[in-house]
Amino acid sequence: QVRLVESGGGLVQAEGSLRLSCAASGRGFSSVAMGWFRQAPGKEREFVAAVVSSDGATFYADSVKGRFTISRHKSLNTPSLSMNSLKPEDTAVYYCVVRDRNSQKPWVYSDYSSYTYSGQGTEVTVSS
Repeated sequence: QVRLVESGGGLVQAEGSLRLSCAASGRGFSSVAMGWFRQAPGKEREFVAAVVSSDGATFYADSVKGRFTISRHKSLNTPSLSMNSLKPEDTAVYYCVVRDRNSQKPWVYSDYSSYTYSGQGTEVTVSS
C-alpha cells in the first residue's frame, strides 16, 4: 500500500508564501504524473496543478497561474508546490496526488479520479 503525506501548510498573511511537500511511504511505485488539488470549506475539490513525471510538463488552474509552481521531488515520484502571493481565496485543504504508471484509466490532469494515490491533506489558511 502507498501512503502519501502532505506537509508545509499553515497560517500565512495575504501576499505571503508557503511551500507544500508530499512524502510517500509503503510499497514502491513509479509515477507518470502527479499533482495538487484543494478543497475550500463548503466548496468542491478543485484542481490546482499537475506535472508529468517524464518531461516535467506542467499544468495549472487559471486561478493560480503565475503564483504557484509545481515541481517534482528528486525521486520523481512526489510533487512539491511553491505558493507565492497567496490570497485569502487560496485558503483550503491541499491534497497531493500521484498517478501510478500501471494505471489503466485515461489520464485527465484536472480529474482527481484519474490519479491513483492521494494524501490526507494539509491545511492552508491565508488571512487578509
